[in-house]
Amino acid sequence: MSPDGPRIRPVTSEDAAAVAALSGQLGYPVAAEAIAARLERLLGREDQLVLAAVADDGELAGWIHAAEQDLVEAERRCEILGLVVDGRRRRGGIGRGLVAEAERWAASRGLRQMSVRSNVAREESHPFYEAQGYGRVKTQQVYRKPIGGST
Repeated sequence: MSPDGPRIRPVTSEDAAAVAALSGQLGYPVAAEAIAARLERLLGREDQLVLAAVADDGELAGWIHAAEQDLVEAERRCEILGLVVDGRRRRGGIGRGLVAEAERWAASRGLRQMSVRSNVAREESHPFYEAQGYGRVKTQQVYRKPIGGST
């Protein structure tokens, strides 16, 4: 990693395997083909941001997915929907750089608030977000119900 932090660039469809491998490190095993299909739907959308942090050796060291959220009950905001840093490269500024870039993107879109959800089981991520200036505003339950086909 350079002294100025990680090199950050947009994710491309060619990154699908690396994005999948990093997702697996976080406990979300997924096939590269599934990631490629999801990236195809997301990349190029104005309201979505998917960035990669590239280490000095050229490997993908982390990724972030953020999106503009238009809500009925609250002001528009940007939500970090996914953030993963390679376990071998944590605590080196990669996550901080990715979050800062997402915040710059959101501000450039006129958004005035960032949001992120962090599983209570991910205890190591809570101090990370707090160090970036994020404050806990609520604890909630998450419910899911399968419908239709899978993707």
